[in-house]
Amino acid sequence: MSNIREVARLAGVSVATVSRTLKSPERVLPETRDKVNAAVEQAGYRPNLMAVQFRSRRTGNLVILVPAIANTFFARVISGAQQAAQAAGYRLLLCDTQGREEIEREFAALVYAHQADGVIQLRAYDPFESPFPHGESLPLVNACEVIQGGRHPTISLDNRAAAKAMTEHLIDLGHRRIGLIKGPKSSPLTRDRVAGYQDALHQAGIESDPQLICHGDFTLQAGFDGAGMLLDLADRPTAFFCENDEMAIGALKRIKQQGLRVPDDISLVGFDDIPFAAYCDPALTTIAQPAETFGQKAVEMLIALIEKKPIPERHVVLPFTLTVRNSTTARKG
Repeated sequence: MSNIREVARLAGVSVATVSRTLKSPERVLPETRDKVNAAVEQAGYRPNLMAVQFRSRRTGNLVILVPAIANTFFARVISGAQQAAQAAGYRLLLCDTQGREEIEREFAALVYAHQADGVIQLRAYDPFESPFPHGESLPLVNACEVIQGGRHPTISLDNRAAAKAMTEHLIDLGHRRIGLIKGPKSSPLTRDRVAGYQDALHQAGIESDPQLICHGDFTLQAGFDGAGMLLDLADRPTAFFCENDEMAIGALKRIKQQGLRVPDDISLVGFDDIPFAAYCDPALTTIAQPAETFGQKAVEMLIALIEKKPIPERHVVLPFTLTVRNSTTARKG
């Protein structure tokens, strides 16, 4: 049976270098890593991973808690996280929590059981808060939908400023009655985006009309249903602001079903800039946020916590871009 000394001989490096390459490949020069990996393959060497984990007290596993895996935005976040984890020599364990606290706590418990090294949470809930004691010592990064005033490092977007910018875009086009199809009541994203919408109306001297605000849940169906309610108003809005792109796509279908045109009859905007947004007919005006970067930064920050490295900034706010396409135009009349 081959051993680590045989691998070192074939690679022309020390045993310590082989060990370091197998445990922390990111700490080794690429050419050295390639030599060691080739020697491992040539020698047929299989390291005792359990022994490595026992000595380092690390598993190489990261848990990512996703509230809705079917959501296109979260799929992009996961993609960015997976690439960053793989590049750093870690594995990503994906959990579709459906926003349920008991599922989140169950998977967070893998850290207590030494089956994972840390957690990325994409929802505004701390799975280490209860019933686990001493949760403050466990590595967790909160990204996307963040806990206000939470104790963990966060990666977020200024959703209030982004929603204000989008509403201002519609106001600049002459729209005064702007319908809003918002997300779930419990979501901080919903709260911040509603606040940004109202900020822009107030700044423009436009009174906020509760009739123009519809409850949704970030799904296609919610957009379809919300658009129906807004279209049924006697004085219907001339523009719809949906708090994510999926609801905007659902709203687009309902508007077309009722024989109306976007943007000639109704301007329509979304939020997220998912890939489908550019391929709608018409292409959707939206807020672009760097989904893959959320995942990448969350992994990098979590690994720094696990490896007890300094984190330059514990609360990172990523930039947004107002992406104007063909679904908005100046108000007619």
